Amino acid sequence: MKIKDIYNLYTEHFLVDTDTRSIRKDTLFFALKGENFNGNNFAKKALELGAKYAIVDEDIYDTNPNIILVDNVLKTLQKLANYHRNALNIPIIGLTGSNGKTTTKELINSVLSKKYKTTATIGNLNNHIGVPLTLLSMTPKTEIGIVEMGANHQKEIEFLCTICEPNFGYITNFGKAHLEGFGGIEGVIKAKSELYTYLEKNNKIVFVNPCDKIQVKKTKNITSVNFNKNLHFLEVNPFVKLSNNSIIIQSNLIGKYNYTNIAIACTIGDYFKVSNKEIKEAIESYIPENNRSQIIYKKHNKVILDAYNANPSSMKAALENFDAINEVNKTVFLGDMFELGETSLKEHQTIVDLVEKLNFDNSYFVGENFHQTESSKATFKTFDNLIEYLKNNPLKHQSILIKGSRGMRLERLLDIIN
Repeated sequence: MKIKDIYNLYTEHFLVDTDTRSIRKDTLFFALKGENFNGNNFAKKALELGAKYAIVDEDIYDTNPNIILVDNVLKTLQKLANYHRNALNIPIIGLTGSNGKTTTKELINSVLSKKYKTTATIGNLNNHIGVPLTLLSMTPKTEIGIVEMGANHQKEIEFLCTICEPNFGYITNFGKAHLEGFGGIEGVIKAKSELYTYLEKNNKIVFVNPCDKIQVKKTKNITSVNFNKNLHFLEVNPFVKLSNNSIIIQSNLIGKYNYTNIAIACTIGDYFKVSNKEIKEAIESYIPENNRSQIIYKKHNKVILDAYNANPSSMKAALENFDAINEVNKTVFLGDMFELGETSLKEHQTIVDLVEKLNFDNSYFVGENFHQTESSKATFKTFDNLIEYLKNNPLKHQSILIKGSRGMRLERLLDIIN
């Protein structure tokens, strides 16, 4: 069956699902495969649960008039998403970067939704499956799409751009993330800049942070929109406060590093003619969640939970910001950073040295990588070792920063900190 014909089936309800555990009535089910599962096995079940059609790529499962056999389910999903993107013919804003992608996406969505019907990437569904699903979640009512694109190796952003075909693009920053896959910081810059290459080749528009020398250099031949000149950083204690066209905005975001995330949302809002009043309302109403720079008040302690992810760049920024805020009795819990390849021990030691220099009241490192470093601070090879220590040495009246890679699941500390 041709993509056009599958698209006609999709437009009956504009629903696509890939997991029978959350199937919706009249949806189009795509039987994706993974290392440990074969979605083809669930095609029949998807129909029984309410799916209108199921897309499979193995002959043996083509047993029902509502089961559609294709050569490759994943490629069909990607082609369908691109076909839909072009059928909608709406502005698509593509986002990538080493740090802050999801927060930036949420802020832009919050601002633009004040004036437009927007659809944005849900959570961090930003890969070769997530991007197509984001596009296919858009309906004829969607006026602007916001697509987050993640990558951990070369050519990935390039490929995602061919699916979502962004009209606009923004790269948050170039940091030390996924160094193992990219082959160092130069590899990071090269990979993320694939978005710039697409925008330049197709005569599209890029948003630029004029204070980022790499962004400025890489976009000199692309039609650019710089941060609004009327944006001014005011303070962070602990939340970012700024002015936009002389209107004061008090955000709920911690850390000066979040200023640029707010600034691009204000800039894009201004570009799309969202009023300054509405921009202020959108920024001030956004409250981070999902372990991203959340402030949590416990009975005896105040916690800044930033445990969604970590890399050397974001870890350094979080520590320096925590050092700068006006709090007493500061404690940090830092978990291992992953996907750093051969530089792992060096990068973890650099963070340890920074913590030694900042001299917080209490510092705790957890994970096999931190355990290999040289430190005068408390270091724990496993999370269970740390928990056992805290049970015997409870913390009270502390301002606490918790940061580590997703795999460390440091949010579990909230169960022991009170």
